[in-house]
Amino acid sequence: MRLMLRLRKRLGQRIGNIVVQINTASTAVRQGPSAGKAVIGGPFKLIDHNGKLVTDKDFIGKWNLIYFGFTHCPDICPDELIKMAEAIDKIKEKSGMEVVPVFISVDPERDNVEQVREYVKASTNEFHPKLIGLTGSPDQVKSAARAYRVYYMKTEEEGSDYLVDHSIVMYLMDPNMQFVKFFGKNFDAATLADGVIQEIKQQKKMRA
Repeated sequence: MRLMLRLRKRLGQRIGNIVVQINTASTAVRQGPSAGKAVIGGPFKLIDHNGKLVTDKDFIGKWNLIYFGFTHCPDICPDELIKMAEAIDKIKEKSGMEVVPVFISVDPERDNVEQVREYVKASTNEFHPKLIGLTGSPDQVKSAARAYRVYYMKTEEEGSDYLVDHSIVMYLMDPNMQFVKFFGKNFDAATLADGVIQEIKQQKKMRA
């Protein structure tokens, strides 16, 4: 309990700074070609929950919604992944659009392939059946997190257990794996679904 209280206090202090950083990056992306490459997103090499090496190129051709978290997260990550699942179903129902849900672990020490597979595919959870779980070596995870401006830090241990303090953001990536928009914890499933639909329609209109 003490560990959870300390984590929530630190998260409350840091999440504001993370959102400011991502907002700044999002603005830079939307300013157009003069801003150069998108400052959110980029190449990565990770391992999926079936043990296959994947890169960002494996997600090209699809709209993707990406969330960084860890399987031992007691409440926030499961809540966010359930919300993601509900939103993706709502997107399909309302617009017919397919969006791929992606979970990337920020706890490579514990989240090996077997752990991530069990987490995303357990019949007892309420995550989306098409959820793709990704993990990797500490360096691979660090590289992916850096590309997406994701903050994460292992908390001090109590006994053999620990938590990971991390930013709570979902990233909408277009079929070229270019960043479109981020959605914070303040979005519920309905507003998340509506926000994603709006962004996809806007992007398609701009490129028509």
